[in-house]
Amino acid sequence: MSNYYPELNQRILDMSDGDEEFREELTQAIYNGLVELKKVYAEGTVEKDLVKIQQIRHKLKPTLSMFEFDLLTETLQEGKELLETQGFDGKFALHFEDFLEKVDLAIQEVKKLTK
Repeated sequence: MSNYYPELNQRILDMSDGDEEFREELTQAIYNGLVELKKVYAEGTVEKDLVKIQQIRHKLKPTLSMFEFDLLTETLQEGKELLETQGFDGKFALHFEDFLEKVDLAIQEVKKLTK
């Protein structure tokens, strides 16, 4: 289905176990979570609010792991390390651009699976 998250659709299908309504709800929940991640991470970046970024990262970490959004997970880990060592200065602006690219990619992948 995609080059970036080839197992995503199968994981959703496996978890929904043939229940089409649940598959749609699960897919929509993943989509909504990714959109929230992008919005709140961006707000935290603009406001230089480390706590806001930590909270949204923590909230979505299980979903990202469960559905193997590895590219996005790696980017979030890099951002965490940058914030812990350099704060919002230095390379964080470059990280944020990379984050936006990766989260948009994940959102597009999930959107393909919604009806």
